[in-house]
Amino acid sequence: MREDNFRKLDPYVPGIQPAFADMIKLNTNESPYPPSPKVIEASERFNAADLRLYPSVDVGPIRDALAEYHGFDRSCVFVGVGSDDVLATIFQACFNSGRPVMFPEITYSFYEVWARLYNISVKKIPLRPDFTINADDYCGVENGGVVIANPNAPTSIAMEKGDIEMIIRSNPENVVVIDEAYIDFGGESVLDCVPKYDNLIVVRTFSKSRSLAGARIGYCVANPELINVIETVRNSINSYTNNRPAIEMGVASVKDEEYFRAMLAKVIATRERLAKELRALGFTVLPSSANFVFATPPAPLTAAEVYDRLAEKHIFVRHFKIPGIDNYLRITVGTDDQVDTMLAEVKKLI
Repeated sequence: MREDNFRKLDPYVPGIQPAFADMIKLNTNESPYPPSPKVIEASERFNAADLRLYPSVDVGPIRDALAEYHGFDRSCVFVGVGSDDVLATIFQACFNSGRPVMFPEITYSFYEVWARLYNISVKKIPLRPDFTINADDYCGVENGGVVIANPNAPTSIAMEKGDIEMIIRSNPENVVVIDEAYIDFGGESVLDCVPKYDNLIVVRTFSKSRSLAGARIGYCVANPELINVIETVRNSINSYTNNRPAIEMGVASVKDEEYFRAMLAKVIATRERLAKELRALGFTVLPSSANFVFATPPAPLTAAEVYDRLAEKHIFVRHFKIPGIDNYLRITVGTDDQVDTMLAEVKKLI
C-alpha cells in the first residue's frame, strides 16, 4: 500500500499504565479514592440485558442532572466520552477560520495533537519564567480561538479569574475554551461567566474529582448556539457516545454532593502535606491548585534520577522530557499511605 494514503502524526502520549500488583500509581492524575457509594449502587442495579439497546442520543439524564446542579438550562450543556472527547469535538466545531488557535507553550499536550489532526494552525505562547500564564499575551492578537487549561497542566498553577475574563472580553469574535479539568481542587471557575459571554466554553470532567476516569464522562457548558454547533459535529461522527452504565453512574455521582466534597477535602489536605514535605527535602514545588504537584529536586539530584528510582520500586510518577520542564516531576496526590511510601523512597535518594 502507498504510505502517502496515511496520516502521519505524533500522537498524545499518556502516562504509562503498568500492571504490577504492588504498584503505587501517581502518574495519571486519577483519584486515589473510589467513586460515590451511590455510583457503586447504580452500577449494581444496572440491568446488563439493557445493553442490547442504544444509549440516550443526547445523554439526556446526565445533561439534566448537570443543568440542575450548575443552574443552567439543559440546552447549555454538552456531554461526551471524557473531556478529551468534548475538547476534540470543540476543536473540530469551533476552530475553522484558518487563523491560529492560541494556547500556552507548556500545557496539556493533547491540544497540539488535535490541532495537527484537524489541520488547525497554532500559536503557542511561552509561559512566564515562573510558569504562570500572562493574560496580556492573549489580548489584541489576531487568532482563531484561545484554549486555556485552568489550573494549567502539568504546572498545576491557576489563573486569576479577572485575567481569564480579560482574555474572553478581548476575543469577542472567537471562541475561548477554558479547560477546568482540575478546578474542583483549587482556583476560581468561570462557569458563572457563561451567561455573560457568548464566546465562552467551559469544559469539565468526571475523571478527576468524581473518581470516574474509567467511566469516561466529560462535559462543557456554553450558550445554546455554541452547544448546537458542537452537537452538530458530534452527530456527524457518532450519535451514540456515552454508554448506558456510564450515564447511570454519572447521574448518581452528581447527586452525591456530600461524598464529592468529602473526597475533595481529603485530596487537598494530602496535597498540601505532600508539597510541604517535598519542600522540606529541598524540592522546589510550584503552588498547586490541582490534584497533583509539580516539583523539581534539589541539585545535584535530577528529576530523571528520581523517576527511575521510584519506578524501580513500582512507584510511578510523571516525567516529561520536554525542554523547560525536563527537570520537573508531576506527582499525583495519592492516599496518605501511598504518599508516605513515595516520600520514604525519595528520602533515601536525598
